[in-house]
Amino acid sequence: MIETKVVTDLAERWLEGKEKYFLVDVSVSRDNRIVVEIDHPDGVWIDDCVELSRFIEGALDRDVEDYELEVGSAGIGQPFKVLQQYLNHIGQEVEVLPRTGAKLKGTLLSADNDGIVLKTKVKQTVEGRKRPVMADVEIPFRYEEINYTKHIISLK
Repeated sequence: MIETKVVTDLAERWLEGKEKYFLVDVSVSRDNRIVVEIDHPDGVWIDDCVELSRFIEGALDRDVEDYELEVGSAGIGQPFKVLQQYLNHIGQEVEVLPRTGAKLKGTLLSADNDGIVLKTKVKQTVEGRKRPVMADVEIPFRYEEINYTKHIISLK
């Protein structure tokens, strides 16, 4: 079986010097189906995927071990997998599904190695009012508290 680290090292070597491109994920199944995902803040061009695919194919030997290779961009609407995806979406609308609780939609305010801060609206009880009102709150999350975070695509 082809090792994930070998493919990861190849992808990272190809990405060197390619400004703003970054590796999102590499997976290798037991039957050597290799999937490499890259991303860029402005999107990924098909030519870049083809070039990376050829680079990886040039370093692996099908005569030694056969494989299937798929190189693509991180899918639109797919959960974030790496910190750089969070950083690229600061100030944008995201959906967060915490491990405990319901989905939250709001603005991604910040992200770092430890977690994120989401600005969202929640119902709060206000003294002197009969009904709760919607209020902006900032909720910090550690990554281990999140099932997923996705960019919300608005067609407005």
